[in-house]
Amino acid sequence: MDPFQPRLSMLLKILFEPSDEGGYTVSVPALPGCISEGETLEEARWNIREAIELYLEPAEEPVVPPGAFLEEISV
Repeated sequence: MDPFQPRLSMLLKILFEPSDEGGYTVSVPALPGCISEGETLEEARWNIREAIELYLEPAEEPVVPPGAFLEEISV
């Protein structure tokens, strides 16, 4: 990450559920399939942040058809 580039942020609701084995399962309702877990709330928060970053990271650069263009927006 470029330290001179402003960091964008997004506010998301996350759902914590106590796990039967102990700890927490945490998910992001707005991002289907974005799930993590942690032994403590702090660990669960840290892990879901990482899961969100990976979920939102593009797998590869999109192919731009002729005549089209890309723009980035912050949300």
